[in-house]
Amino acid sequence: MKMKKIVCSLLVCSSCCFGKSIQPPEIKADNQSDLQIQVTEEENTPRIKILTKKPAYGSRISVVPTSQQTGAHSIDQIEDDYDYKPNTVPPFIEKALAWLAEAQHEDGTWGAGSNSRQQIRDPHAVQGDPATTSFAAMAFLRSGHTTKKGKYKDVVRKATEALVKVVENAPEQGPKITQLSGTQPQAKMGQFVDTSLTARFLARILNELPKKSKLRKRVDKAIDKCVAKIQASQQKDGSWTGGGWAPVLQSSLAEQALEIAQAAGKEIDEEVLNRARANQKGNFDDASGKVRADKAAGIELYAFAGAQRATASETWEANDIVEKAKKEGKLPQAAKPTVENLKKVGIRDEKAQQLAKSVLQNERQQKRVQNDNALLTGFGNNGGEEFLSYLMTSEALVITGGDAWEKWDEKMHRRLRKIQSNNGSWTGHHCITSPVFCTSAVIQCLNTFKDAETLRNASLAQANTKKEK
Repeated sequence: MKMKKIVCSLLVCSSCCFGKSIQPPEIKADNQSDLQIQVTEEENTPRIKILTKKPAYGSRISVVPTSQQTGAHSIDQIEDDYDYKPNTVPPFIEKALAWLAEAQHEDGTWGAGSNSRQQIRDPHAVQGDPATTSFAAMAFLRSGHTTKKGKYKDVVRKATEALVKVVENAPEQGPKITQLSGTQPQAKMGQFVDTSLTARFLARILNELPKKSKLRKRVDKAIDKCVAKIQASQQKDGSWTGGGWAPVLQSSLAEQALEIAQAAGKEIDEEVLNRARANQKGNFDDASGKVRADKAAGIELYAFAGAQRATASETWEANDIVEKAKKEGKLPQAAKPTVENLKKVGIRDEKAQQLAKSVLQNERQQKRVQNDNALLTGFGNNGGEEFLSYLMTSEALVITGGDAWEKWDEKMHRRLRKIQSNNGSWTGHHCITSPVFCTSAVIQCLNTFKDAETLRNASLAQANTKKEK
């Protein structure tokens, strides 16, 4: 019986991660540039090509073996003497940033590699792609590095310029900003993920750029272009399709991109953003506390993180409304963000019910994420999707604040420290195996507290926009 289970697991992993064929595509040697693009006969779209001229990059040895990263995360039971301090950047993150900086290509990009060749872990052996580039650049930005300040300002500047160029060269029509296909982020989250992640980064860095700089003007226009593509490609149910193993993650990232763009001063269609949040929250069942995982490859963690991230924004908005009402004497000090109290301070009935429901969902989500280690197991071991889900939960808890954030943050510090590779990176063991993507997610996750103000402002941007009108 045990052998049957193992065989089944291997078959599932092979099918979800590698598609119909387990055999990698043939690599033909050539004397051309390392950044060549390969075009297949079946489709007239560039596909990411594995570069073969450089040796493996760095040590791939993990502090904790893969076997200890499986199951119910037995890694949590491994004791250590780590001295956790809240709202501080752990020292092991500096090593990660140094590794990530060295992993950047000369053209300012990073790559996650091909979905069909997940065993390639050398960041210099794969072509750069917009999704991975923007995700890595966000790791530096969240760590306090901009185009004008910080040890890695040149890294951020090169990445920003590279992304702007990609968007500028993209067609006006259609949801995509790149013709590349077959990358790990696309295959696992959706074909439009490049647009969402790029918009997310550019909107975040916009106000960090000098007001009269040429780069800021280019970034500003690039955001408009990405936002237009995101809004035009949303489905009626509030999601974004386009394939992918777990497209619920792509939809969540699109929602986040719109929130941050709105906080940066961009006019966002209210209906689009509300549909996006409703779609994510709709995956959560109030009665059971579980989520639908049909668009999450059957992995509850991915859908749960997206739902929690969506409820966090409206929870913060509801709490903000109630706290202001208390200060103004409109509500008693013990008042909670219920439908009745929200209506008392002028919130229309439909909106009040929407906000109050998010508050209740978020409370249930916080309790479960703190107490359910099985949920955090995800696919069974760590892949990029797991790391991204941890990041989303970190953002959700930072937005809402309170003791739950600190408990979660300590858990992440301890867990992620134990599985860091000796060279400073993190590597996925299924699906999104890219060390660049995984490392970028971890850096963002453990630096989330630095972005608390930005994330909360993004949550309130919609409400503030309405007031101004």
